[in-house]
Amino acid sequence: MNVLIILGSLIVALLILIPLLEKYQSRMGLDKMQKYGKYILPLVMVSIVIRLIYGMVQG
Repeated sequence: MNVLIILGSLIVALLILIPLLEKYQSRMGLDKMQKYGKYILPLVMVSIVIRLIYGMVQG
């Protein structure tokens, strides 16, 4: 049941995000993308560490 909820939420998120990204893609220049791009890797690392700690606490 949890898998169906996750898949459903992913499909809904994609149906909402894809049109928004296509709409605002032309407005965002290369400078803004590079500015945001340098934050992505640290955020991914932080989320992985939080997930590992959560997994160790749960058991």
